[in-house]
This record gives sequence, structure tokens and C-alpha cells, in this order.
Amino acid sequence: MWSVLWAAVRSKAPYVTFPVAFVVGLVGSQLEWFLRGDPPATAQEEKSISEQREDRKLQEIAGEDLTKVVSLKDKLEFAPRAVLNRNRPEKS
Repeated sequence: MWSVLWAAVRSKAPYVTFPVAFVVGLVGSQLEWFLRGDPPATAQEEKSISEQREDRKLQEIAGEDLTKVVSLKDKLEFAPRAVLNRNRPEKS
């Protein structure tokens, strides 16, 4: 008799497991919502990473004078020193 009972339990396991898992997930999500409070902001309300970066850069350069730059004639090196300066003699 036990073998017939176990065979029936094995064949009907998906029909029992899915509703149990659904109820556990539903209760867990409601409990989490209750403990955390308001749901998080939707993706439309949040700024993307690139927008946040652009805003931060704009705030950093807000107080600077962008017309004062170093002339290219004054610069001696156009490439990083560690890359191209290995086999060249030092400039005076």
C-alpha cells in the first residue's frame, strides 16, 4: 500500500508544490513590503548612471573659468611620459 501512496505523491508533486511556493512567495513579498514601507522608485523616476555622471561633472566645472587653458605650444609632451619617454633623451 505504501508504494501506491508514494507513487501517487510523486506524480502529483508539481500540483502541490507550485501552489505552496506561490503562497510562500506572496506572503514573503507582502511581509517585505510591510517592513520596508514604500516601494522603491520606478525606473522612469530614477536617473541613469550616465545622467548622474553628467550632472556631477557639470557641478564640478560650474565655478571654473573654462577659457583659461594651457596652450599646446607650451606643452612639451603630447603623450604620457611612461609610454614614449623610455628611449628618448630628456628635453631641456
